[in-house]
Amino acid sequence: MTQSPLQSFRITVGSGAAARDIAVAQRAGKSPGIFWLGGFRSDMSGSKAMALDMLGAEQGLAVTRFDYSGHGISGGDFEQGTISRWLEEAEAVLATTGGPQIIVGSSMGGWLALLLARALLRRGNPAHGLVLIAPAPDMTHELMLPDFTPQEHESLQNNGYVDQPSQYSDTPYRITRVLIEDGAQHRLFGSVIETGCPVTILQGGQDPDVPPSHAIKLVTHILHDPVTLTLIPDGDHRLSREEDLQRLRETLMRLVEG
Repeated sequence: MTQSPLQSFRITVGSGAAARDIAVAQRAGKSPGIFWLGGFRSDMSGSKAMALDMLGAEQGLAVTRFDYSGHGISGGDFEQGTISRWLEEAEAVLATTGGPQIIVGSSMGGWLALLLARALLRRGNPAHGLVLIAPAPDMTHELMLPDFTPQEHESLQNNGYVDQPSQYSDTPYRITRVLIEDGAQHRLFGSVIETGCPVTILQGGQDPDVPPSHAIKLVTHILHDPVTLTLIPDGDHRLSREEDLQRLRETLMRLVEG
């Protein structure tokens, strides 16, 4: 099979001082397309994103990947990043696609995927499906703030940020007060989460960052749409081993063929 072409381009999101240059990689193909939303501090060249791009090439499916502002090769300042800004960018990139999309979100991207699906449903144009990998909805208030030490809370208030070491990077992850404060307006827990499409959750049982209990809590909030939760007992947060990627590919193809 001849691989469908891959196009790289940039779009500008926002205006004036808020304008940022967003890098997009888009593979042409048939619908439903695959729309990738990476995690906090991740980029579109990671193993899961590239596995999806390869799947699209093999199956003739459209695949769209992009880097949030302050991530990867996109412009913008990471420290100005918020859920509102990154969601605005996701909506702008989604507008460049054609036909129904399967939205695949990893970690923070799972939160953004749920917010994006809700917005699409409200417009009467629901997503074809959601695949959430170690999804972290409400992460600012459910997963970040509760683990801050008193010193970190003080730093957040006085300095406007907290630097935390990460096993995924040589440099600490900077968590800003603006990210935490903005996250409050996008919280999903506490009311029914509407997606308007089938939802599949892939969750590692050994995830140190997003515990399985968080995925279970998410399931209890999705009351009107079919949900499948697959717990991988020995899986970590990234779920990037070859067997994890194969499970992801199979999950996508079930949604495509279904």
